Amino acid sequence: MNEICARPLKIGELSFDIPVELAPMAGITNTAYRRLCREYGAGVFVSEMITSRALVERTPGTMRLIQFHSSETPRSLQLYGVDPVTIAKACKIIVDEDLADHIDLNFGCPVPKVTRSGGGAALPWKQDLFASIVQNAVKAAGHLPLTIKMRKGIDSSHLTFLDAGKMAVDAGVAAIALHARTAAEHYSGQADWDAITELKNLVSAISDIPVLGNGDIWCAADALKMVVKTGCDGVVVGRGCLGRPWLFGDLEAVFRARRGEITFEQAKQAMAAPNLGVVMQAVRRHTELLIEFFGGDEAHACRDIRKHMAWYFKGYGVGGEARRALATVTSLAHMDDIFATMDAQMSYPGAGAEGQRGRAGRPKTPKLPEGWLESRSCESVDFTELADAERDDSGG
Repeated sequence: MNEICARPLKIGELSFDIPVELAPMAGITNTAYRRLCREYGAGVFVSEMITSRALVERTPGTMRLIQFHSSETPRSLQLYGVDPVTIAKACKIIVDEDLADHIDLNFGCPVPKVTRSGGGAALPWKQDLFASIVQNAVKAAGHLPLTIKMRKGIDSSHLTFLDAGKMAVDAGVAAIALHARTAAEHYSGQADWDAITELKNLVSAISDIPVLGNGDIWCAADALKMVVKTGCDGVVVGRGCLGRPWLFGDLEAVFRARRGEITFEQAKQAMAAPNLGVVMQAVRRHTELLIEFFGGDEAHACRDIRKHMAWYFKGYGVGGEARRALATVTSLAHMDDIFATMDAQMSYPGAGAEGQRGRAGRPKTPKLPEGWLESRSCESVDFTELADAERDDSGG
């Protein structure tokens, strides 16, 4: 048995029985979706990306996003920024006001409006800036474990993950997650799991902190393949769970089987293969949680759930008319009326509902600050020019 699969995930003093993390996704992983996923399985459920400046300035939208439901424990919050001082201030606020139990720093966002300001996946290229941010954040976080999530680098000619991994270990982070693509690859092509192996080997030589792998986890079997192939200590799931919160139940089953708590046959039987009625129940529950999240605003919740509909019903033969109606749903009553026209006994479509979810896109040249690649030092960086990276709406 691969011992890595057999032990819980340790992040500082926190222990997670199942080594699976829900990746922060802007506009997706709000408290409603995190709660829904927790109802299906165990793991680490991280908030949407929060800009450090917005937290320090206590903008209303950010103060709403950082709220956790009482059922969410431990509480994991992801921060993002480009200024070591501001990020440290944000970490101190989190500690002093008991806003979370775990802080994650984002160095993986490939979205142009973030990278063109030197943030996200662009930032580790500036080694001294990266080191300063992580060192200051770890110090400010104090007793809270601080982790990082990053990509391989900017593009194939400007890789940063090994240097950044070494600096992060030296700074005292509690775990490192690697999305095995570059910013240029965005979500296209196939994730380079060999890079996860490289990082795990490097970190293991100098530390016992966990390394998590991210990229192309579309089903529970993919997660086991990744940990066996790379030796990583756990997996991070992003697009693979869109419209499939029950994936966390599948993941819990296979990891429990891997370490002998149940048989693989029992795990197979526990796998979700939801008929259409079960999917409809999940959509309705998700909407109910969104209504609560939006303070009882049912119309707002229904506008938000619309973007999830194609993911939930991927592969199911529900018909064009039902799909169009769901894409414009206005209330729970309207949703119930639409569901009443659909066949709740329709079987799980198998392969039709599996595989990639969300837009993969194409490789693209990352948008970067002018002259960003000329030096690995931030000596010439004017932080006033990077201010847009920490706008309240800059989450990616």
